Amino acid sequence: MAAINDKILLVEDEPQISSFIGRGLEHEGYTVIKAVDGETGLDLAFSELPDLIILDIMLPGLDGLTVCRQIRDAELQTPILMLTAKDAVPDRVAGLEAGADDYLVKPFAFEELLARVRALGRRRAPIESDAPLHFADLTLNPTTRMAQRNERVIELTAKEYDLLELFMRHPNQVLTRDQIYDRIWGYDFGGESNIIEVYIRYLRSKLEAQNEPRLLHTVRGVGYALRES
Repeated sequence: MAAINDKILLVEDEPQISSFIGRGLEHEGYTVIKAVDGETGLDLAFSELPDLIILDIMLPGLDGLTVCRQIRDAELQTPILMLTAKDAVPDRVAGLEAGADDYLVKPFAFEELLARVRALGRRRAPIESDAPLHFADLTLNPTTRMAQRNERVIELTAKEYDLLELFMRHPNQVLTRDQIYDRIWGYDFGGESNIIEVYIRYLRSKLEAQNEPRLLHTVRGVGYALRES
């Protein structure tokens, strides 16, 4: 049943899907606020300040990607779960790049939606220290959530930062996919999602933007590690 995150904004224009999700979430104890277009959804995101937003990509008026970007541009950090009927990798990546925390491809089982909602609402324990983290020529400041490689500032999304911080707090340690899912996303769908690979690819592109040596390494069949070559 709902405990921490009890108010959810559902932005979905398909009546059957909206009803299906809404009934299921209300049965689990959540309060569900609904919008059927992007502009209304954006207004409700700021006026209602929900604990979580479920946002369809294909919407009348403002599409979901635009809504997501405007929410993030306003520095509202509400977790966003993106719904999409498009299963192509570029569409999923676009949702993450716009600032979504996770995505779910239609059609889906309600149990999976619920697991992801619970995972996004789960609060992790506070970090042990706010002291800057250093590895090789990379610095991460938990207080400002800023990353630098040498003197170059690296801009990170919220999830990119969380993932990099996890590696920085466990340097030279191989982190399995299950460990990463548990710590960053909080659910176990490792065999059914490439979300980790997407974020690793984003981090590498940013960390190596000026052809710097690779720090995030793939350990084939196991996971990933932050280490020098």
